[in-house]
Formats: sequence, structure tokens, C-alpha cells
Amino acid sequence: MTAKRLYQSIAREIAALIDEGTFPVGSRLPGERDLAEKFNVSRVTIREAEIALQATGRLEIKTGSGVYVSEKRPDIADALPTASAFEVTEARLLVESEAAALAARNITDEGIAKLEALIDRMGKADHEEANEADELFHQTIAEASRNEALVHTIKQLWRMREKIPQVKATYEAVCVNDAQQRMDEHREVFNALKARDPGGARAAMREHFQRLIENMLDTTEQQALAEVQQRATESRKRFLSAAKLQ
Repeated sequence: MTAKRLYQSIAREIAALIDEGTFPVGSRLPGERDLAEKFNVSRVTIREAEIALQATGRLEIKTGSGVYVSEKRPDIADALPTASAFEVTEARLLVESEAAALAARNITDEGIAKLEALIDRMGKADHEEANEADELFHQTIAEASRNEALVHTIKQLWRMREKIPQVKATYEAVCVNDAQQRMDEHREVFNALKARDPGGARAAMREHFQRLIENMLDTTEQQALAEVQQRATESRKRFLSAAKLQ
């Protein structure tokens, strides 16, 4: 099981223990070491699972005190899943590509003008402002579909992008280095919408998300290699130092 899938699995197991009362509401969870031994995983995996559960409102992490079961279980409508960045992006590809195709049939001249202004804003803004313009770009397309179910779904997918810590971190690691490419891809989507071309809008949006997934794979692979190299370096220092002891 991959590291991403593993922390999600552990998060689900902890949530199940909360539901059955093993970890009562308001109680403090056992420490990372104890949980790692209980589930036979690393402390890093436990930490990631706890962060994911905090994002969904099941746990509250109090610095210097510990991790506690939330007093109030979040409303199901507000709860976030323990989804990975790849799962969120896959869902966005499927949903937003069709939203773009529908928007191409319904978008107004005012909507086109708004999208063009947002693309210009992406090119001139810093990373934080460009990210905000990116969100508004996708929301504007959703609204142009004139389908409230799609609008709600796309807003929730963006909420997952921003509120699930691991998802947000992955997006930031990728998007901070591809500003020009991201803007060019948005321009392709815009051009298809301006031409009122549903097939072109769908294809441009799919290509945007497919490229994003490819960059995510490259980035996570590089991060995994860096972690392995770091552990190897630490082991080398440790064992070579031990070998020199008299």
C-alpha cells in the first residue's frame, strides 16, 4: 500500500474507533508512538492520519497538549473526505471538463470578459493572488454552465484542494513552479469558450488536468527520492560513526 493510501486507511480506522466509543468524544488520543505500535505503521503515518482527521473535524490537535476527539462531530454536509491530491484532481478532471463543455453552450459575453480579465490577473499577480484568480476562473466556468449541482460540486472540490492539508501541500509544490504553463492552459480553455466550442472546451480542460496530474507524479516521485536519500545519508553517518568507536 502506498504511503498516501496508508494514512487514509489509518484515518478511517481511527474514525471507526471514535464512532464505536473506543476513543470517546473529548478524550485525548494515545501518543503517536503508541498508535504507531497499535497499527504497525510509522509515526509519520499516524501524524498524517491525525492531520487528515483534523481537516474533517473529527480531531482537534492542541500544540503542547495532544490530540483530542472533537466534542462536536461535524455536520455531514461540511465534512471533508480523506482524499489524496490525485483523487481530488481526478474528480476535477471528470467534473470540470463536462462543466466547461456545458458552459461553452451557455456562457454570456459578460462571462467571457470576466474570464479574460482573470487570465490577465493570473499573469500579473503573485502566487497567492494568482491562486485566487485561478479559483475564480474555475468558479466562473461552473456558473456559466447554469447547473447549480455542478456549481456546488466544483466549489466543494476546490474546498478539498484548499482545506485538506496534504492536498494543499501537493498543489502548492506543483503550481508554484508552473505559473506560465498554467496561464497558457487557462487561455486554451478560454479560447474554446469564447468560440462557443463545447468539444474544444472539454478537451482543453481535460488537457489542463492531465498535465497537472503528470506534474504531481513527477513532484511526488522527486520528494520520495529525496526522502530516501536523506534517510540513507543519516544511516551512513550513524553507522560509520559507530564503526569508528574504539
